[in-house]
Amino acid sequence: MMRVVLDTNVVLSALLFGTERLAWIRRGWQRGQWTPLMCRETAGELLRVLAYPKFRLSAAERETLLADFLPYTESVALPEKRPALPQCQDAKDQTFLALACIGRADALISGDDDLLSMRTNFPDCPILSASEWARTMDN
Repeated sequence: MMRVVLDTNVVLSALLFGTERLAWIRRGWQRGQWTPLMCRETAGELLRVLAYPKFRLSAAERETLLADFLPYTESVALPEKRPALPQCQDAKDQTFLALACIGRADALISGDDDLLSMRTNFPDCPILSASEWARTMDN
């Protein structure tokens, strides 16, 4: 089974806009086609972002969304001392690279231009946009 790191924007799009462009990602984790990797930091970021006022989600709605994601994930403990990795422009994105490396992910899926620009500097696993990943799944 494929193990992937999904950045927060990809997870949000799959959860909040499930009938649109990234619904196939949600269906994939529900069907066991891939396992999203999570760590304490990425789970915390997801919780924080789901609580943004712009999404207007009640606590019950946030719990429902998390219940449709977290049980399908594999938890990876990131060590305090991280391996030497290329540096992202946005320090918060560094966690996704560490998770992909330490969790031995098959791919890191992102819509973030800073992370996508790292693809040539990060040989540990492919960094793909959701549309690029979809094309590889079609082959």
